[in-house]
Amino acid sequence: MPVTPATRDRLTAGIARLLRSGRHVSTRAADAVYGELPSFGWALLVPLERDGEQRCSALAAQVGVDVSVASRQVAALERAGHVERRPDPRDGRASLIRLSRSGAAALAQTRALRGEWAAEALADWDEDDARHLGDLLERLAADLDRTVAPRPHARAS
Repeated sequence: MPVTPATRDRLTAGIARLLRSGRHVSTRAADAVYGELPSFGWALLVPLERDGEQRCSALAAQVGVDVSVASRQVAALERAGHVERRPDPRDGRASLIRLSRSGAAALAQTRALRGEWAAEALADWDEDDARHLGDLLERLAADLDRTVAPRPHARAS
């Protein structure tokens, strides 16, 4: 049976509210851990941890921001000691960025803080409900990625 428009509207409103809450949590965690760094800066550390060192352009593409935005954030993270930069041996004009020990520690601290808040928010939930929600959120995210994934631009002839 297809999803009704009323249910779709409720879901999209719930997702919007969840995203707002997530931004508030991220901002609070960034303020607590990173101080003066912009709240978005920590998000650049995750792909560095996961995938290792990379160019700023690759990092920007992974987090979905313009290279100029990522470059400013990386500069702030570098000044704070959370990332390190070295020349790209394949192209001396470019730099490779990697997570520093300080950046790894900040990520761990951020995860711990967010985990505490999640534990508090889920205190009245049972394990089955929490797992079921996790499964549904993963399914929704995968379906949204598939549905709204960037499509290559058509080339003009």
